[in-house]
Amino acid sequence: MIRIKTPEGYLLVGHQEHARLAGRFAARWGNALFPPPAPPAALPEVLLAVFHHDDAWANRDATPFLTRENRPSAFTHELVGTYSAFEEIDLADYLAVRGAATEAVATEHPYAAIIISMHTVNLLTEQADLSTIKAADRPLHTAFIAGQLRRQKELAATLSPALAPYSTPEHLQRAFEFLQFCDNLSLLTCVRYEHTRPLRHTHPDASGERRTLTCSPVDADTYRIDPWPFDTPTADFAVPARRVPAAACPDLATFRAAYASAPIEQLPIHLVPA
Repeated sequence: MIRIKTPEGYLLVGHQEHARLAGRFAARWGNALFPPPAPPAALPEVLLAVFHHDDAWANRDATPFLTRENRPSAFTHELVGTYSAFEEIDLADYLAVRGAATEAVATEHPYAAIIISMHTVNLLTEQADLSTIKAADRPLHTAFIAGQLRRQKELAATLSPALAPYSTPEHLQRAFEFLQFCDNLSLLTCVRYEHTRPLRHTHPDASGERRTLTCSPVDADTYRIDPWPFDTPTADFAVPARRVPAAACPDLATFRAAYASAPIEQLPIHLVPA
């Protein structure tokens, strides 16, 4: 879940809805400056990976939790660019959800599952503050990462002849970087991030030069993307959210009831070029 602070309380966006937004960004990528992120045969799998990379969070977000401070437990703007505070979560449960994200698409779409697994491994290694993992939980973390790397190889061995040529490290790395770009842009816009920020990874333009793209807020729901990677002059989106007042968070039962009964509203997101 993603949390936005409001004067009255919180706007809450489910992780799956955030991923759906990332998938809509992915579907709009591509113009004269930026080519598609994958060859035609592999592109549907890459787009599917972006769209479904957080499917395993749906059940968890349906029964949300409170922090010790009685705030909805969620990703916030303070956590952009970090992956920490492992001491505040049940690591076994958390890793189970992350592993389920890979398996949610593995049977029918092993190529997409590899990309999702690469994203998970990166979040839990390169982007993670491992010092916040309890000493007793570190073997669990190590075993999970090893299992994901092993699973990627298993999935690669099951690819169809049409997709096997695109399971090279170069093709998979490009797909992984693209997923993380879309994921990062979705997180920044969903949390209403207030500062200019480079988006994850550099991306090849039509000449092959690697380019850094930035996201800059213009107002509460408009963001400037530079350089512009999408297929229309501007791009408009919306993401479903529930509005929960702070007064509805004195305890878990009250909060969950308020969350379940909150009407769903659409948060607008407007992307514009520099």
